[in-house]
Order: sequence, then C-alpha cells, then structure tokens
Amino acid sequence: MELIIEVLRGIWENSGLCQLSWQNGVMILVSFFFLFLAIKKKFEPLLLVPIAFGILLANMPGADVMKDVTGGLLGAFNAEPVEGAMWYESGVLRLLYVGVKSSIFPCLIFMGVGAMTDFGPLLSNPVSLILGAAAQLGIYIAFIIAILLGFEPNVAAAIAIIGGADGPTAIFLASKLAAQYLAPIALAAYSYMALIPIIQPPIMKLLTTDKERKVKMTQLRKVSKTEKIIFPIVVLVLVAFILPSVVPLLGMLMLGNLFKECGVTERLSDTAQNALMNMVTILLGVCVGATANGQDFIRLNTLKIVALGLVAFIFSTAGGVLIGKILYLVTRGKINPLIGAAGVSAVPMAARVAQNEGRKYDPTNFLLMHAMGPNVAGVIGSAVAAGFLLIMFQ
Repeated sequence: MELIIEVLRGIWENSGLCQLSWQNGVMILVSFFFLFLAIKKKFEPLLLVPIAFGILLANMPGADVMKDVTGGLLGAFNAEPVEGAMWYESGVLRLLYVGVKSSIFPCLIFMGVGAMTDFGPLLSNPVSLILGAAAQLGIYIAFIIAILLGFEPNVAAAIAIIGGADGPTAIFLASKLAAQYLAPIALAAYSYMALIPIIQPPIMKLLTTDKERKVKMTQLRKVSKTEKIIFPIVVLVLVAFILPSVVPLLGMLMLGNLFKECGVTERLSDTAQNALMNMVTILLGVCVGATANGQDFIRLNTLKIVALGLVAFIFSTAGGVLIGKILYLVTRGKINPLIGAAGVSAVPMAARVAQNEGRKYDPTNFLLMHAMGPNVAGVIGSAVAAGFLLIMFQ
C-alpha cells in the first residue's frame, strides 16, 4: 500500500497541475484571449495564432520548451548552466529562439515584407513620407517617458521603438541595446501590431471630424517600372551612408522589393513572399510568444514596458492623424487625415484599418492605396529611427 501511495505521490509531484503557478495560469488565460481574438474576431490571425500558442506552450508546467542549459548563451532570462549539459539539450523552442536573438528571423521577415511591398503609392504621392515620419512620434514620446520612469537610456530606446509598430525592427534594436528585455519588447510589439484594429479606430475618430473622414482622394498617378527598380537601390545607398547600422534590416527589405520589381527574379520573389515568409512568420511568432513565461514575464519592469508600448502606439497613431489634418488644411481638403494613421509601419494592417474606417462614413470611399503610401513610408521611417537610436546609445 505504501508503494502505491509513493507512486501516486510521485505522479502528482511531477504533473503539470502540481507545478502550475498563478503566473503561469495568468499567461495561459492571456493566450486563450489572444486565440479568441485571432480565431473568432479574425484580428491578424497569421500573427496572433502563433504568438498565442507560443505563450501557451511556454506556460505548460514542466514542459521546459524554453529551458536553457547553457547559462544564458541562448538568451534565457536567468538561466543557470547545467554541468556537463550540451546546447542541444535545451528546450526545442529555446534552440529556435536563437533565430530571434541573432536577428536572423527579423531580417528574413523584412525580405519577405519587401517582396510583398509596392512602393508605387509612396512614389506617386511623396507627401506620404511626411505622414510616415509623423507616425514615429510615439517612439520619441515613449523614450522620454521611459527615462522618467527610471530606465537606462539604452533600454528606454529599445522600449520606445515599439511605437514604430514594426516587430522585426523592435527585435533587431532590443537585441543590440537591451537584450535582457528582448522578450517583453518583442511580445509587446507583435501583440499591439495584431491589435491595431482595436487600438487605432477610437483615436482616429477622436481626432477627426465627420467631414474630414468623408474626404475622397484623387486617383494616384501611374509609377513607371524604372522608378520602382531604382527606388530600393537609391534608398538603401542613401540610408547606408548616413546610418550604416540599420543596413541588415533595410538591406533585406530593399532586396526583397528588388526581387519583386526587377522582373527577372520571379521565382525568388515568389519564394520570399510565400514559402520563406510563411515559415519565418510561424517560427518567429511561436518563439516570441514562448518568451512570455509567467515567472519571468509578470514583473514590474515588464508591465511598464507593455504599458509604454501602448502609449507609444497611441502617440504614433495620433501623430500621423494630426499631421494628416494639417495637410488636409494645406491642400484645401484633398487629403483625408485618416491615412495618417497608416504611417505606423504595420504593413498592410494599418492601411486596411484606414480603409475600413473611411468606408464606415462613406461606403464609396476607397482609401487603401492612398494609405499604403504612408504605410510603407512608416516601414522605412521606423528602420531609420532604429538606426538613429543605435548610433546614439549602442
């Protein structure tokens, strides 16, 4: 009888229920909420489903999917080395997480984004650059607030980049300036990107009038193939001479775009847009989600980072819309301020939100292509902001 009791006790002590902490429980509920938003509400499911499932996997007690036996080499928060253990004995997602920490995944994502991006709307309406730049306001506001909250300048810079609404850029910068906070910064960036359809509309409605939201914009001019081929090369060269630290990201973005536009690399463009992009999105999403282990994630500084990320998103959206209002006045009603919100670099999510908001007030209005101009400008703008912060604080 005693043997049976000992066996049952051993089974209980090694079960997930016995090891479950309240922190793990909270994060499991968070993962369920994200899955609900992704599957039921269809809020960016390609991002939110992998992230939510990564959170769920990381908080399964005893599963050790993010266990690091190397003592921090693979990017764990507070890993203690296991004597005699080999790197390949770490958790499976911890091994894959090397692609996040080393910036391999973010750079590959940028190549895929470049292959799917059409810079035509930006070239057709260069004023989009102003809106893309204005929508980086949240980066600088969040930086100031982070400093006031007691974060070191390099950490504050890494947190602030969340306002650029660009997950790969946030990972790239955090890995170089504040590796210890990479997990919450990456998770906050990707989570808020997926929640853009919830975050942006109230701000857009608050800052614009009914008349402004109904503005119909004229058709964009046709951009030549030559312009589209030259653009990624020129942008890369100009930015590289000024901010060489951002070349890994911007270079991959422009290479992917050149695959698309040059007309002689259809197979490479197709691979970057589809197979490569889908594979890396899965791996990146699951790994980012898996960093949200309850014991490591539910801390005061982590919660501050998540809150600052939301503040940054709000101010970035507001910055784009407010400059859009100024352009509305300067052009005497030719620019719809709603497209300013698309200046955050979440492509094409933010542009779709601008389109949907515009159609709520006029079903015949079509703002998507006009919003894509600030949207792709925001991608360049957030990368440039990251390069500037690297020069200042690395």
